[in-house]
Amino acid sequence: MTQQPHTTQPSASTPPAPAPTPAPGLGPTPTEAAWATGGVVFAGVLLMMNGILAIFQGISLLAKDDVWTRVGDYVYKINLTGWGVILLCLGAVAAVTGAFVLRGAAWARMTGIFLASLSMIAQFLFLPYAPFWSLIMVGLDFFVIWALAVYKPEKRV
Repeated sequence: MTQQPHTTQPSASTPPAPAPTPAPGLGPTPTEAAWATGGVVFAGVLLMMNGILAIFQGISLLAKDDVWTRVGDYVYKINLTGWGVILLCLGAVAAVTGAFVLRGAAWARMTGIFLASLSMIAQFLFLPYAPFWSLIMVGLDFFVIWALAVYKPEKRV
């Protein structure tokens, strides 16, 4: 003879069982998801502001070459007017992409990673002309790349 296990009905005073937590590695915790969401908004703002500042930097390079210190023997020599055009174009595209990141466009996140990478390279090459500014911009570009790369939007059904 086999014994059947008893099943007891939960009483009204018994609290409901807690919701199951996801197994490790299956998804972000709510705290991680909040950081990623907040990070992508901040990255969108940074990308847009980085673009606007690059536009101003490019305009100043095109308008007056004497504002910037000339570097004598630098391996990556580019005319300051050339830098102005590069930063102006990169800044305009980055500002528009940052605005679309804030609107939630999926293509803008990938484009933002690409543009932040280009900006990081450009700021590294611009290092002799404005060392402190370039280091700050490289750090901000690194954060933008990280925030846009780790963000996983919730799928809408």
